[in-house]
Amino acid sequence: MRQATTTTGGHILSTQGHVIRRLSQLYAGLALYGASAALFVEAGLGLEPWGVLHQGLAERTGLTIGVVSIVVGAAVLLLWIPLRQRPGLGTVSNVFVIGLAMDGTLALVPQVHSLAVRIPLLLAAILLNGVATGLYIAARFGPGPRDGLMTGLHARTGRSIRLMRTAVEIAVVVTGFALGGTVGVGTLLYAVSIGPLAQLFLRVFAVPTASDGSTVVAGGQPRRAILRR
Repeated sequence: MRQATTTTGGHILSTQGHVIRRLSQLYAGLALYGASAALFVEAGLGLEPWGVLHQGLAERTGLTIGVVSIVVGAAVLLLWIPLRQRPGLGTVSNVFVIGLAMDGTLALVPQVHSLAVRIPLLLAAILLNGVATGLYIAARFGPGPRDGLMTGLHARTGRSIRLMRTAVEIAVVVTGFALGGTVGVGTLLYAVSIGPLAQLFLRVFAVPTASDGSTVVAGGQPRRAILRR
């Protein structure tokens, strides 16, 4: 009886530790994602696709780019309703944490003007974004609003995720650029590098399942979608 009680207690502690690790990864990943988005802005050499839209809207509305990110994330989440997508804790947290972390980082990091500093800052932003993506997706608390939009369109239309992602992100970049968002070499570098980086860090931060210690990478989500925000 004592052995059974000890075993049960150990299992509960193991499960709690598993959940704590996943939650830590989720919020660390989202915070770092917001920080990486802010570094893209500071580098001034081109933003990632949704960042172009956020910056363009911020220029037009006078809101901070972080607040715009939150508003856009919430609006995109509403589009999940007709697509019959189900949000998770990570989905809702994504909307708020990334925008707050972005504004917080922009308030702390001084402006840079020298190209010798801006180029390393851009490279750091891309790498940090890959780390952040691996962290929060591997936590398995649900995709971000924008990721769910792409997978939802895939499910409803039968078109490939790659096609849906490409179509959505082209529309986002074009709209953001027309509104005043920054498109440049950073946008291109991000597009070609985030896939390999995300896949690498998904493996690095894969969380073992609570039951048998095996690892699962972004369970329940299409890996080929290369989920981001």
